[in-house]
Amino acid sequence: MPEHPISRFAVPELDDLPDDIRAMITEVEAKSGFIPNVFLALAHRPAEFRAFFEHHNALMDAESGLSKAEREMIVVATSAQNGCLYCVIAHGAILRIRSKNEILADQLAVNPWKADLSERERFIVDFALTVALDSASITDEDLDEMRAAGFTDDDIWDIGAIAAFFAMSNRLADLSAMRPNDEFYTLGRNLD
Repeated sequence: MPEHPISRFAVPELDDLPDDIRAMITEVEAKSGFIPNVFLALAHRPAEFRAFFEHHNALMDAESGLSKAEREMIVVATSAQNGCLYCVIAHGAILRIRSKNEILADQLAVNPWKADLSERERFIVDFALTVALDSASITDEDLDEMRAAGFTDDDIWDIGAIAAFFAMSNRLADLSAMRPNDEFYTLGRNLD
């Protein structure tokens, strides 16, 4: 067993995976220079792997009123509140890159209510946190407040759907004790 296993569950060898999953993983590796552990940790259940990443990509890569950086802010803020080390570290790195801001991910992870956010970003993060932490309390008035702040119904849905998806993802990562790749800790940081 490796010194730091990436999961409590079986992690298949890349060569043993179905062709489509292996192709997806090698494409990610070619873009990033390493294989994010989430791909290997989830690959032992191919049907769930496919469904997970199809849903993930539909939420995180869609063209809509939310920027890619705003989507990552939702992931980092809600994942931190859910106690998910993997998602905070991995998506914190992506947020640093997409926002071109070295400190935002750390602020959102430690205390999202004190992070340096624009008014728009504050609405996004606060609504996402409500979805993640107390979705039963959401009222029509909450949606009206988001609309009054300039968000479309599609934007509101995206914020909520990302927070909800990552609540599930956070729990899978915690169940499996998914370890973030060491590479994520320094991505997007100016380490001159």
